[in-house]
Amino acid sequence: MITSLKIFLFFTVLTGIVYPLFITGFAQLFFPGKANGSLIFKNNKTIGSELIGQQFDTSIYFMSRPSAISYNPLPSGGSNYGPTSAKLKRLVVERRQKFIVCNELDSLTEIPSEMLFASASGLDPHISQKAAYLQVERIAQSRNFNSDQKLKLEQLIKDQTEASQFFCLGEERVNVLLLNLGIDKIK
Repeated sequence: MITSLKIFLFFTVLTGIVYPLFITGFAQLFFPGKANGSLIFKNNKTIGSELIGQQFDTSIYFMSRPSAISYNPLPSGGSNYGPTSAKLKRLVVERRQKFIVCNELDSLTEIPSEMLFASASGLDPHISQKAAYLQVERIAQSRNFNSDQKLKLEQLIKDQTEASQFFCLGEERVNVLLLNLGIDKIK
């Protein structure tokens, strides 16, 4: 009985205190930005994280992927609507129509799926290059960009494009928050 209690206490201290402190210290020493949530600061104020999507409703910024949880990280999760759900079908039609109207696109334009469906976590900060390029004209008009500034906006999308993870997982993607921060720097 006493031996099993000693083993229990030893592993409790080892796995509950020593190991977490070691890993936290290692992460803070070698990867401080990532260990602290990949936060982005502007004028010494936290404006977001590279890892968590945000809502951008204004015409001067790129629109984010829809979120089933209103971009709140605490109840992270999707809607869990299945392919036969009438509510999901209605949401997709509404989102498609909104994207087409906001970006003044032709009704036959193929809209990338990430602009129609919320991610599983509801917090995905990325959209595809195609979704970003479909929004360029709207942003350029809203900001009264000239042709040179519009080219810079298109170049910004190329520069901010991230490759698929490990060159095989997922697709190329663009972080919406970083993209929108970059827009503000275009003169």
